[in-house]
Amino acid sequence: MANKYGEAALIAARMETHGKPLSPSARWQGAAEKLYPTSPSAQRKGGPRFAFLSLCEAGLIKGIPPGQYAPSNKAKAYALRAVALLNAGTHKTVNTLWAEVTDGEEIPHNSQMDVVLALWKNDLIVRNAPEPSA
Repeated sequence: MANKYGEAALIAARMETHGKPLSPSARWQGAAEKLYPTSPSAQRKGGPRFAFLSLCEAGLIKGIPPGQYAPSNKAKAYALRAVALLNAGTHKTVNTLWAEVTDGEEIPHNSQMDVVLALWKNDLIVRNAPEPSA
């Protein structure tokens, strides 16, 4: 099972919108509030949120159209690069993905790869799409 941020990504991606447009940001917020009802700081945590929004922006999450959802940030580049690595079949764990997308820098992991892997393992990421630019 994914960590809570991976679960948030799954909830947000699968969220029933009842035919009404619901932005990826609103989807993420709803999922984060459900999983972290008493922790506003956990609800606002940037790394996993930006990873989800960046994948949405690039059109890589099934059922969510591409659009302008995330400001330019490092999590965007990390998430997009992780999907490319998963498509290539070269990296399959949070630790191996994180080491590769950060070029081995000693940067704390903030659950970005948990978001990517949860979506990947649940077949919610568009596979073998051309790599979008960050």
